[in-house]
Amino acid sequence: MRPQRRNPLALALILTLLLLSGVTFAAIDLAVRACYAALARQHGEGGFEAVALCQLGAVDVQAYPLEVAQCEARYREAVALAGALGVRPLQAHCHHGLGTLYAKIGQREQAGAELATAIDLYRTMEMTFWLPQAEAMLAEVEGR
Repeated sequence: MRPQRRNPLALALILTLLLLSGVTFAAIDLAVRACYAALARQHGEGGFEAVALCQLGAVDVQAYPLEVAQCEARYREAVALAGALGVRPLQAHCHHGLGTLYAKIGQREQAGAELATAIDLYRTMEMTFWLPQAEAMLAEVEGR
């Protein structure tokens, strides 16, 4: 029996839906598969790899115990890949994720900087769904 090649974008989208519905154990399993599927690097599919890394960061931020270094590294790699590819919406999501991570561990200054970057990107691209969430988190971080 030949192993199936999974579509990394489809796996990343399924992972996003699972995360939004709060199903983290299944999300972790899919995230790992999405990351391996994001061996898309070998197939010149850097965008899929960046999406998978961002989703891995999103899973990491919800994990217990929180692996800060691993989560941060995944978001940083995803934001670098997204930047190199010019995928600004993904850059915004990565900055939002980093802001969430830093807020969770009490690094308010770093959280504020990452969230402000995400907010600027969301506004520039008129991504109105994510904007209020990032603004609310920034207000919380700033104690407003």
